[in-house]
Order: sequence, then C-alpha cells, then structure tokens
Amino acid sequence: MPNNVIEDLDPFDIAVKQLEKAAKVINLDKQALEILREPMQILTVRLPIKMDSGKTQVFTGFRVHYNSARGPVKGGIRFHPQETISTVKALAAWMTWKTAIADIPLGGAKGGIICDPKKLSVGELERLSRGYVRSLGEYIGPEVDIPAPDVYTTPQIMAWMMDEYETIVRRSSPGVITGKPLEIGGSLGRGDATARGGMFVLREAAKRKNVDLSKARVAIQGFGNAGQFAIKLVKELFNSKVVAISDTKGGIFLESGIDYEKLLAHKKKTGSVIGFPGSKQITNEELLELPVDVLIPAAIENQLTEKNASKIKAKIILELANGPTTPGADEVFYKNGVVLLPDFLANSGGVIVSYFEWTQNVSGYYWDIDEVYSRLDKKLTLAAKEVLDASEKLKIDTRTAAYTISIKRVADAMKARGWY
Repeated sequence: MPNNVIEDLDPFDIAVKQLEKAAKVINLDKQALEILREPMQILTVRLPIKMDSGKTQVFTGFRVHYNSARGPVKGGIRFHPQETISTVKALAAWMTWKTAIADIPLGGAKGGIICDPKKLSVGELERLSRGYVRSLGEYIGPEVDIPAPDVYTTPQIMAWMMDEYETIVRRSSPGVITGKPLEIGGSLGRGDATARGGMFVLREAAKRKNVDLSKARVAIQGFGNAGQFAIKLVKELFNSKVVAISDTKGGIFLESGIDYEKLLAHKKKTGSVIGFPGSKQITNEELLELPVDVLIPAAIENQLTEKNASKIKAKIILELANGPTTPGADEVFYKNGVVLLPDFLANSGGVIVSYFEWTQNVSGYYWDIDEVYSRLDKKLTLAAKEVLDASEKLKIDTRTAAYTISIKRVADAMKARGWY
C-alpha cells in the first residue's frame, strides 16, 4: 500500500498496518496475527449524570481490553470531546506493545469518555468519574484491568475512581488504579517518569550514534508534562543545550540556550513560552527543521510526515508524544540514517512507573525515589539496547524493530497459554 494511503488511515488502521508490517519480518503465525488484529473485549457505556443545573446529561464512555496474554491489562482513561472508539482501540493496541517492549507482566487497555472536562464543574467531574467506574463493574480490578490517568484526567480523578471501586467491593484495593496522589498509594517518581525514561533511551541511542550529549543542541516541541520535564532533565542529566521549545501558541529559539527555571516563570506569568527574553519567535513547523542534534516531539500526533521528513536535520528523534511520526516519515528517516526512538519505547517510562506503583500497592511495601529511578533506568536501558540491536541485526527501522520484539513476546505468551 502506498505511504500516502497509509497516512490517511484512521488511528486503528495505522496500528493494524504497523502490526502487519512487523509480523511479516518475524514470519508470525497467521493464527496469532488473527488474534492480534482486534481487541479481545470492547465495552461501550452510557452514563446518565446529574448536572449542577438539575438536568441529566448522558455521556458515552469506552473501555478496550486489547490483549491479556502477558497479564492484567493496563492503560489510561482519557476525557476528551473528540474521543472515538478507533482512537481508543489504537491506543489499547499500542499499550499492549508498550508493556511488552518494557517487559513488564501486563497487557494493553485504554478507556475514555466523550466530554469536555473544561466545561464541567468539580462536582460534575467527580460524578462522571464515579459513574464511569460503576459502569465498568467487574471489567476492572487489580488482577483484571488497572486504569491510569491520560489526556485531561488527573491524580484527583484517579483518587475518586479508586474510592468508588473500593466502595463497590467493600475493601481496600489501591492497586485498582495507578497515577494516584501519594497520600493514597501513589508512587514517587511518577510525575517525571515519561521524560526521565526517555532520557535513558536517548542516552543509549547517543552512544550508538556517537553523539556527545554534553555538547548536543536540542529542540523540543511541546511544553506539557513531558516537554517541561524534558527541558529540565536533558540539561540536568547530560548538560545538553536546549535551543528551541514551543507550546500551542508557537515556539522560541535562543542560540545561547534556554534556562528551564526562567522559562517556567515566564510561562506562568504570560501563559506562553512566546516572548521569552532574548529569544526569537518561530513556528512549531520551523522548530522541527532546526539544525540540532536531538529533536524531541512532545506535543501531538502526525507532526513528522513525508512532507517534512527530508528537511529534518536532527541525528536522533526521541518521541515523547504519542504518534508524532507517520509511517511514510519513518521510511525517510531510516534511509537518511536518522535514529528514531519510537513512542512506545521512548515514552514508556510512565507505564513502567505505573507498574511499579501497582507492584508497591499489591505488596504493601513502598520504595524511595532512588529505587524507582534505578529500576526505571535498568528497564529502559535494556529495552533500548534490544531495539537498537534488532534494528541493526534485521536491517530495519527502529519502530519496526521494536514491534517485532513486542509482538513476539505477546505471541509467545498466547502460544504458551494454548490460544493457538
């Protein structure tokens, strides 16, 4: 299928195409492929919620269990006005591969509610969160499905959901949900886990590419959680120079390097990175094409495409966002010798520390911050080495290499269970 056709597909179609491409490389059994092409379970719920006005509004929600061969399924819950079942299915599939590439004993899931949380009061948001948990019933649980926060959901929302679940089952069960506040079983290190995990992956790629990170110029697209911690950590861990960063209103460029603390203060004061003292204003598109060593897309999907891939000058691309690169761009980067660190490897630090949180909840023993970071480093350093080794050995791009590892692990678990 031509690349331009692939790039026009919806999220789940893209997920399936990526699966099929990797399946051919490892000659995956056709029966296994047939199982992996679709989620194992899809639940659609209708949630009648009493609004502050006294009227009842009905919301639609989803929960998708993609594959549980490697253990209980895990995945975030999104509150978004444009949420679709196709997106939720795709994210559940990618979570399946993400837990497998990190080699943690969990499967993949995802959930969401079609709503605009910005238009809901705190009371309405709590009633919606609790109603969603009630509608899922036995569909979730610490040995079944362990949700977590995602787009527009927070630790507070996870706390309400956990409390509702515990009210239903009439026992303490902190392991039902991760991403909780520390006061009720959350894990240290969860806040910066995605970006910090990405740094460990970046470090391994830099060794292969002979990039001295202490002298590297870095551009970061996005100033959300991942982007903010990325600019902080790339300086803190490697002494790299971040010369460009952006948010939804645009980007800034500063040749001498951007100071994280000063930028954060400016953002809080003005609401944007735009206008940072001494910087030049640039567009998000211009940021991507800057002459830097490391490019970190940490914003939204489909930013690197066939149209701009040949203009990218970075030696390493670290995908902290989900789906920032289209399939056509992957091929261009591979041909041009750019090391792309795919999202479900690069941003898996979040789910790994969520797994650590679940482990601590179930055992009742909690780790200090150094132990969390040390275990995260060990997990992702090994995963990055495996992906880069597979890419070199099979002479394929790194995304496909990561898929081959993940898919084989899931297929092997299904085989051991006798599913095919």
